[in-house]
Amino acid sequence: MEYIAIFYTHYGAVKYSKFLKNKNIDNQIMPVPRSLSSSCGICVKFITNIDINTIVSNDIESIFILKDGEFIKIYQDE
Repeated sequence: MEYIAIFYTHYGAVKYSKFLKNKNIDNQIMPVPRSLSSSCGICVKFITNIDINTIVSNDIESIFILKDGEFIKIYQDE
């Protein structure tokens, strides 16, 4: 599954990218698609089949899954 995680800060995105690399999950830091958010400006795109709930961090504002060319929100920080 392909995911995009959006963060409150640039630092949170960079930290999460390193966290995923330590778990051997390939990822890419990229600009946030404007259709999703205009908050911090960068997001982390990654592909994994593991349970997403096991890799959610406090820095994440929301997570979207890319399905059939559309972004579907699957996690929102409260």
